[in-house]
Amino acid sequence: MKRVCVYSGFLLATSTEVFAAGSGGHADPVAPILLALIVILAVAKLSSEIFERLGQPAVLGELLGGVLLGNLILLNPEWNFFEPLRAAVLQENWAVVIDSMARIGVLILLFEVGLESTVQGMMKVGASSLFVAVLGIIAPFALGYGVSWLFIKELPAELAAIVPAGFIVNYVHLFIGAVLCATSVGITARVFKDLGKLQTKEAQIILGAAVIDDVLGLIILAVVSGIITAAELGQPMEVGAVLRLIGISVLFLGGALVLGVYLVPKIMKQLSKLRTAGVMLISALLFAFALSYLANAAGLAAIVGAFAAGLLLEEVHFHGFREEITIEKLLKPLATFFVPIFFVLMGIQVRLETFGDLSVLGVAAGLTVAAIIGKQVCGWGVLEKGLDRLTVGVGMIPRGEVGLIFAGIGKSLKVIDDATFSAVVIMVIVTTLLTPPVLKLTLARAENLRKS
Repeated sequence: MKRVCVYSGFLLATSTEVFAAGSGGHADPVAPILLALIVILAVAKLSSEIFERLGQPAVLGELLGGVLLGNLILLNPEWNFFEPLRAAVLQENWAVVIDSMARIGVLILLFEVGLESTVQGMMKVGASSLFVAVLGIIAPFALGYGVSWLFIKELPAELAAIVPAGFIVNYVHLFIGAVLCATSVGITARVFKDLGKLQTKEAQIILGAAVIDDVLGLIILAVVSGIITAAELGQPMEVGAVLRLIGISVLFLGGALVLGVYLVPKIMKQLSKLRTAGVMLISALLFAFALSYLANAAGLAAIVGAFAAGLLLEEVHFHGFREEITIEKLLKPLATFFVPIFFVLMGIQVRLETFGDLSVLGVAAGLTVAAIIGKQVCGWGVLEKGLDRLTVGVGMIPRGEVGLIFAGIGKSLKVIDDATFSAVVIMVIVTTLLTPPVLKLTLARAENLRKS
C-alpha cells in the first residue's frame, strides 16, 4: 500500500512541485529520474567497456562503477545525489522508481538465464552434474553459516527494531549460508566459450550443475526468506511449517514445469495467431511476469517464477509468430537497458566507510574463503574417470549476478546490514575476478596432463 501511495504521489505531482522553479520555470518530476538514468547507464557502459578490454566480465565494471557513484560523497559532501538510493527506506519518488526498474531488471535477467536452459536439458544432465550441484549447495551453505556464526553475534539494528523479541540471530546465519550457495553460470560459460572448450566434459558437467545449483539455491532462498518473513510477523516457523514451505517451493516449480510443458505450446499457438506488432515479445514478458507474480503470491521470491518461465519457453514455441527473430534477440534491448541498473544500484549501496571496521574486513575475507573452498568440494562429485576435478571446482566458484540478487533480497528483508552487504559484495567481486584466470590455468594444466 505504501508503495502504491508513493507511485500516486509521483504520478499526481502537485502544482507546487511542478512549478517549484517559480512562475517562469518548470520542474518536471521525471527530471531526477532522467538524470539518475543518464549517469547510471553511462557509468555502466563505460566501466563495462574498461573491464571487457581487461578480459574481465562486464558485470564487474557495472558493479564497481556503482560503488564509485555511491561513495562520491566521501570525496565531497555536496556530491550526494545518490544518497536517497542508499536509504534503508526509500523516501524520494525518483529513488523508488529507479529501485523498481532495478527489480524489473533482475526478473528479466533470471528470465534470460532460464531461456538458456530447457526442461529436457536439465533432465538429461548426468549423475555427475547432480552430485556436483548438491555438494555445491551443502558445503558453501555450511561454511557460510559457520563464518556468519563466527563473526555476527547480534541482529542488524534495522531488523532488531521491527522483529519480536524471540527472533534469533541464527536466521541471519541461515541467510548468509544461502547467499554462498549461488553459482554464476554466465561467467564460467563465457570463459569456456572464449577458450573453445564449451563442449568438453568438464564444461558440460559444470554448466549442468550450475543450472541445478540455481534451482536448488532458489528453493533454499525461498525457504530461508519465508522463515525470516514469518518470524518478523511474530509467527515462529516450526519444522512442519518449514517442510510445508519446501513443499510449496517444489510444487510451484514442479507444477509450473509439468503444466507448462502441456499448456505453454497451446497458449503460444493461440497467441501466434495475433497479427499485431510486438506480440511475440509481449507474450513472453506476460508469461514471465505472470509466473513471477504467482511465485510471489505463493511466498517465494519473484525471481523463482521468472526463472521457471525461461525454462518453459523454448524456441519451438515461437515458430508461428510473425517476427523472424529469436526471443533472446528480442529481449536483448530490454536487458541491455534494465539489467545494468540493477548491478549499478547494488554497487551504489556498498558503503566503503564500513571497511574502516576491521570486523567487516574479517567477514569479507571469511566469506570469500568459504565461497572458494565450498565450491572446491564440488570436484568430489565427478564420477567419470580421467576428468579434471580441480577445473570443475574452480568453474563453480563465481557468484556473479546470482550472488548479488541473493544479497539484494537479504538487504530488502533487513536480514543483513550495510556492513554485511558490503562484505558480501566484496566476496562476489573477488570470486568473479578470480575465476577466469584460474580456470584458464586449470584447463591448460588438464590439457598438458592428457598429452603427457
